[in-house]
Amino acid sequence: MNIHFRIPAKLFKELHADLSRPHPHAFERVAFLPSRPAALHGGGLLLVAHALHPVADDDYEPSTTVGALLRGAAFRKALQYAYNQPVSMFHVHRHEHKGQPRFSYVDLQESAKFVPDFWKVRPQHPHGTIVLSQNSAFGLVWYQAGRAPAPISKFTLVAHPLREVNHGGIR
Repeated sequence: MNIHFRIPAKLFKELHADLSRPHPHAFERVAFLPSRPAALHGGGLLLVAHALHPVADDDYEPSTTVGALLRGAAFRKALQYAYNQPVSMFHVHRHEHKGQPRFSYVDLQESAKFVPDFWKVRPQHPHGTIVLSQNSAFGLVWYQAGRAPAPISKFTLVAHPLREVNHGGIR
């Protein structure tokens, strides 16, 4: 399936700035991107990010096994946002390297646990997770519980000129 994720360049810059902030005990930051879904002509899905929902400092648990462990409050806040707004919600974090990022085994295992919670508050929308690198992105979208996620086919930064974020990095 063709899945296209668009994000305004200004929001993408804010996202990277937020993920770059140091934390007292977490080794990486997490944010949520509320996005508006739309059907693409000829089939497929367009997702347009429109806001940044950062995870508060107090919503990280200390951990020696993962880069960032979120308290339930972080998810409750994101779920409340999705409940109040007609959005798809995307969990986003960054791996500190250049080139195509991939999810770790733990990323995939945990995503499969928390993404279905978003269908409880916004069942008609797809939800997912995105991992960034310093110059690229990769993401997965779940449509319904029990089905395998689909990869995001294309990321576009909306600015002048348009730029794609894909396997080869930002162009």
